[in-house]
Amino acid sequence: MAEIAKLDAIDHAILHELQANARMSVQDLSQRVGLSPSPCARRIRILEETGVISGYQALVNEARAGFAFSVFVSVKLDRQVDDTLKEFETAIRAYPEVVDCWLMTGNRDYLLRIAVRDIAEFEHFLTGKLTRIPVVASIESSIPLRRVKSGMSRSR
Repeated sequence: MAEIAKLDAIDHAILHELQANARMSVQDLSQRVGLSPSPCARRIRILEETGVISGYQALVNEARAGFAFSVFVSVKLDRQVDDTLKEFETAIRAYPEVVDCWLMTGNRDYLLRIAVRDIAEFEHFLTGKLTRIPVVASIESSIPLRRVKSGMSRSR
């Protein structure tokens, strides 16, 4: 297991600001967190080297990209053995509609978030792909009404 980094209040502030806008300049970031640019850049480099910052990515507005319909799907497999888990995970990785997939504890084995254009496209995914994975025993779908919170944005 990787060693947990010891972060102080400034590190948390840097992470908070970068989560809101990872493209801001070091100059702007340093002003927001109360450091001069050189120590701020050094802290960012350390956060990257220690794996606290594992990468940068673009956040895509799924609705504007044509995928405004999200569905959460809980999946129960017929067995919980390594080969079955691997078979399911391999199949799921091939489906671009699945934007998030989590192995879970509890009554269900996996929780998926599906992003599609509309209910008809979800039905096509469900009946044409997900239910055809041989190891799937049962499926339960939930349609979210609205997102209340997104992202980590945790500070201490």
